[in-house]
Amino acid sequence: MPPTYPHLQKACQLYPAIDNHAHPILAGQHRDRFEFEGLISEAQGYSTSLPLSHLSSSFVKGSALSVDSIHTLACKRAVPQLGARLNLQSPTWDSVKATRSDLPYSELCELFMGPSVTGIQCMLLDDGLGGVEEFAEGYAWHDRFATSPTKRIVRVEIVAEDILKPLLKPHLDKVPLTSDEALRVLHSFNTAFKTALTDSVNDKNVAGFKSIACYRTGLDVEPVAESVESILSSLKDVLEMYRETSTIRLAHRALNDHVVRMTLEASGECGKPVQFHTGLGDNDITLNRSSPSHLQAIIKAFPKTLFVLLHSSYPFTREAGYLTAVYPNVYLDFGEVFPFVSGSGQRSIIRQVLELCPTNKILWFPSTDGHWWPESYYLGSIQARQALYDVLSETVALGEISEGDAANIVENALFHNANKLYKLSLEPDIAIFGQK
Repeated sequence: MPPTYPHLQKACQLYPAIDNHAHPILAGQHRDRFEFEGLISEAQGYSTSLPLSHLSSSFVKGSALSVDSIHTLACKRAVPQLGARLNLQSPTWDSVKATRSDLPYSELCELFMGPSVTGIQCMLLDDGLGGVEEFAEGYAWHDRFATSPTKRIVRVEIVAEDILKPLLKPHLDKVPLTSDEALRVLHSFNTAFKTALTDSVNDKNVAGFKSIACYRTGLDVEPVAESVESILSSLKDVLEMYRETSTIRLAHRALNDHVVRMTLEASGECGKPVQFHTGLGDNDITLNRSSPSHLQAIIKAFPKTLFVLLHSSYPFTREAGYLTAVYPNVYLDFGEVFPFVSGSGQRSIIRQVLELCPTNKILWFPSTDGHWWPESYYLGSIQARQALYDVLSETVALGEISEGDAANIVENALFHNANKLYKLSLEPDIAIFGQK
């Protein structure tokens, strides 16, 4: 029998947590909007609300999400964990899906998201995820599932797109923008975007910013613009895309980098961190450009800005740990791998985080980028807590650290590091699980 460590176990299982990056869940009327398999995989599927005529034949017959994800170890592990909460005997993926669909939505949410179930005291929600405005609950609605008020994380590319749309709309029916017209649009955009950043800086409900440059153009953001002309050229390309698709999506390198630099400057002045999606994501990212190592130049260029590397940067976790060790303004969130990665994989990732990353710079992010489904918060919480215990108890058993040190690492990772970084000024709710 391996030794047990009650003090460490109590910290892992019962200490309150700050979820430093998650997303809203679906509103009740949209609870079946997306394939439930998205709970355990970032593979792509389709919206169940779309008519089949809108989907390719291969998409209808199956996708990596609906066909392959249920055969992963992550899914096979999740089935009994979800089944236990649903009181199922010998649960299967299909029985879990059927049972959850029969439950009233408020009951389902409470079953998997109640603070006494997850131990989440405060959520920081990025509400800029595509589909949130149409299908999900507002950020303040989630207060019922935590014991401290929910805060927002502002996704800056979405803010920029919303600003650009009315500025470019008058030019849709004209010949391509002249350089003078493009320059005027850029100046108007800069003014409006700075105002939006200032508003977020001054908003007490905003805890920080987030960039999805990783998805759009890659993490190799240029610290200094090549030229104004390169930004104007990107702006013209955005207009052409707007003409062709009726949508604006920032996926043009020079302009994207410009948005990121403006955000980093504002962040450095106010102290609100900037989160970056790194590593693990869907097939919209270019994997070899999602490594946080590409951020090194921009990290050095903005030493006053606090950078948070999201999602354990998996599979580039060691590179992320290196950056946190050598730059004082870099922090690492070890999330999204719960529950996307197998149990052994999760333990390996935490070990890699702890190889080099200072333990005062580790942030717990429990869920699957917690979004759409309440079960994502539950699985993220129980799996992350268990993985922490497994790894740190092993380290204690080897005599490398004391049990007290291990418990302190857990309490800091779950709560205190994020509380300090995001300036939340919270006291830990030690009774969150109903313990005295």
